[in-house]
Amino acid sequence: MKLPQPSPEALDQSARLVARLRSLIEAENGWISFATYMAEALYAPGLGYYSGGARKFGAGGDFITAPELTPLFGQALASQMQQIMGLSAPHILEAGAGTGLLAADLLLELEHRDCLPETYSILEVSAELKERQFDTLAEKAPHLAHRVRWLDGMPEHFSGALVANEVLDVLPVHLMAWRPEGLFERGVTLGEEGFVWADQPASGRVAEAAMALGIPFPSAGEYVSELNLAGRAWIAEWAARIDRGAMLLVDYGYPRAEYYLGSRSTGTLMCYFRHHAHGDPFLWPGLNDITAFVDFTAAAEAGFEAGLDVLGYTNQASLLLNCGVLECLARRAPEDGVDYIRASKAVQRLTGPHEMGELFKVIALGKGISQPLVGFLRGDRLHTL
Repeated sequence: MKLPQPSPEALDQSARLVARLRSLIEAENGWISFATYMAEALYAPGLGYYSGGARKFGAGGDFITAPELTPLFGQALASQMQQIMGLSAPHILEAGAGTGLLAADLLLELEHRDCLPETYSILEVSAELKERQFDTLAEKAPHLAHRVRWLDGMPEHFSGALVANEVLDVLPVHLMAWRPEGLFERGVTLGEEGFVWADQPASGRVAEAAMALGIPFPSAGEYVSELNLAGRAWIAEWAARIDRGAMLLVDYGYPRAEYYLGSRSTGTLMCYFRHHAHGDPFLWPGLNDITAFVDFTAAAEAGFEAGLDVLGYTNQASLLLNCGVLECLARRAPEDGVDYIRASKAVQRLTGPHEMGELFKVIALGKGISQPLVGFLRGDRLHTL
């Protein structure tokens, strides 16, 4: 597959990140874990994919998320945010807010329902995305922008509704290889022409967590997959800060029994550059998004072990239908209008079983929430975790 070529400015940024990575590998005796490489490629200050200046979302970026498809995603999700706020506190916090479209859509819909949050906080690591979020809110919901504040880090305490759409999949993962002779961690070293893979025997907490998965060792060849320890730690950190409320995590992934299927022997790691998917994380570091599917069983375990209740788990289609996405669509009249037809196609993409409806899953973790959540009343899959 032929990929578009980056601009000279982008290539220069990538070259500076390559130099940083080379120095890091040399300082670590010639080997770093893939989790370390991925963290640098995505988040190195000023150079990583999410901390640099590359355009990431929408038609001119590398991928399109649900809020970019249609405002109906946020309008439906507002039902769940409204309920959680009613059971806890009138505050919303969004982790990783992308272009700010979900924030704008949620605020406008909650205004329509006369249940605006007192504050809408955004936790964002990218300075470039903070600017885009500010501009989006100023354009889409200028009269509500005063309710929005940006955070530099996790708050010490939070009560209300927390939402994270496509955040867990971009947290750094360890790559593990199960072979007949034992368990190995796949890392990165330096070759004659750049970065190359290098395996070493797994050890410490990484080996312990991988062995706990119970994956059988193959009699020949190897079985390669990911281990997202950063995701578990991220959820545990939120658990320590949530006093009352719930967090809604939306991402593509599987329960553990499906994630580590024997047939999925090469893992789920994928890279994206200008709407092209490819499998080479060493290509133009800092210019590609690097992602891995989410093990939702691990997410549930992390929340439970940190004191959160697992309030629901389902696919995106069930969540949106439970939250009234079709009723939101019906507000767009007439049905033969161009806007309605376009919106209908977007809803089909969001909920279709062969599109985002089944690929994306949603888990709710909370504290002090006694009522069943509306988004999980039908189609709950807790038993699969």
